[in-house]
Amino acid sequence: MEVRKAIIPAAGFGTRFLPATKAMPKEMMPIAGKPAIEYVVEEAVASGIESILIVTGKNKRAIEDHFDHVSELEAKLSEKGKSEALEDVVRSAEAEIYYIRQKQALGVGDAIWSARHFIGNEPFAILLGDSIIDSTEPCLGQLMEGFNKTGASIMGVHEVPESETGRYGIIDPGERENGLIRVNGIVEKPEAGSAPSNWAGMGRYILTPEIFGFLKERKVGRGGEIQLTDAMQELLSVQPLYACEFKGRRFDIGENWGFLETNIEYAWKQPELRKKLADLFKEKLEEEE
Repeated sequence: MEVRKAIIPAAGFGTRFLPATKAMPKEMMPIAGKPAIEYVVEEAVASGIESILIVTGKNKRAIEDHFDHVSELEAKLSEKGKSEALEDVVRSAEAEIYYIRQKQALGVGDAIWSARHFIGNEPFAILLGDSIIDSTEPCLGQLMEGFNKTGASIMGVHEVPESETGRYGIIDPGERENGLIRVNGIVEKPEAGSAPSNWAGMGRYILTPEIFGFLKERKVGRGGEIQLTDAMQELLSVQPLYACEFKGRRFDIGENWGFLETNIEYAWKQPELRKKLADLFKEKLEEEE
């Protein structure tokens, strides 16, 4: 079956960005002038996803408003001849997006479980909102190519330094098949020195609906939450799982430095901002001398 649907979990509190996220969803924090979650939605759409479910929580209404049409704003921009801004505003409202609220912050596994009726009995994609991936071919599209070869669940991975393995779900890699890595097991945020490899999950997945049979058990894992990786580990008992070393650069916008770095990198892509950034960096370096 084709992968037509995607889930974007967006119910977290964003505590690492307080006080900015006290009233504003962290997913709406801007990256070079565009909300972070819009980059994720654009990747899904560019990969061929037809329907997206965003799992939200309290104080997340701004996400729904952003992906809706605002006729008064669109009319005003049209009247003033601001065609570029109008195009940006209209484009953000064109994706077919649905919403459901995660009533308790019980982890990513619980967020995916809450989407089971939307998904039904078909394979689906998951895009975590704290990862923006810059690539020529959409990262999710690369995973879809792998899924089309195997028909099995697949996750996007990159190698990370050993000092950072405790931040990710780490795979126990097997042999390579059709350009993919066979996964023997997954460990969620292993303790320092105990990781089975340096291959880390980067927030992109395609899963078969059998995953819901394991999420249904509501097992609490690391951090007192229902972990998606725990259910994926159990999924291995009934079907294979693969990892795709995708081509592209992943930006972690879930913490302050990563968010700042992503803003700089994406601003650098815009000619009018690049010149200003270059001048600013030059001025700061001269001040340090």
